[in-house]
Amino acid sequence: MSWPVSERPREKLIANGAGSLSDVELIAIFLRTGTRSKSVLAMADDLIQQWGGIRGLLDTDYKTLTSCHGVGLAKYVQLQAALELGERYLYASLDRGDGLLDPGTTRSFLKSKLRGYDREVFACLFLDNQHRVISYEELFFGTIDGASVHPREVLKRVLHHNAAAVIFAHNHPSGVAEPSQADRRITDRLKSALSLVDVRVLDHMIIGDAEVMSFAEAGFI
Repeated sequence: MSWPVSERPREKLIANGAGSLSDVELIAIFLRTGTRSKSVLAMADDLIQQWGGIRGLLDTDYKTLTSCHGVGLAKYVQLQAALELGERYLYASLDRGDGLLDPGTTRSFLKSKLRGYDREVFACLFLDNQHRVISYEELFFGTIDGASVHPREVLKRVLHHNAAAVIFAHNHPSGVAEPSQADRRITDRLKSALSLVDVRVLDHMIIGDAEVMSFAEAGFI
């Protein structure tokens, strides 16, 4: 099938910007070519439908994805490179020397790092006294039911980085970004422990499937 120029993904992106493209069109740009029996847009649509969306598609491992007809090493590599490039762009936005003035960028970065895990992961952004990012670290890993968070170990990493402030984050594999009583208790414990060394806890974000819950915005910090 011959697509009108205005409907071809690359031409559409140039004319209207990347935001004008659908998920299928974005994936098609990275796939580049289809097969003899299927256009690249049809292939992209099939893959997104099969894996339940972009997230499922990009989270699929090499062996599984390349078992699909028409998807070989080159296409898998291109999709993974696109995913990593997006994550590095978000981190560069945090690490460019400015203070954390844009909560949306912080949310997007933490969501990109933590949402894909099928177990609970507790992470920390270490910041200097201008709220510039020093480092991002994933500190504790648990089962689907939770991670054991140890204030002493958090304090060690804070002192190692000579951080002046921190933002905590962890994911909920259930997809629901609602804080549990345990989440609130450990946040209070961490805040108390770090206050002894004059380190501020700016926020604790819970990463769900579609949303990010902020303790600071909810008035819990």
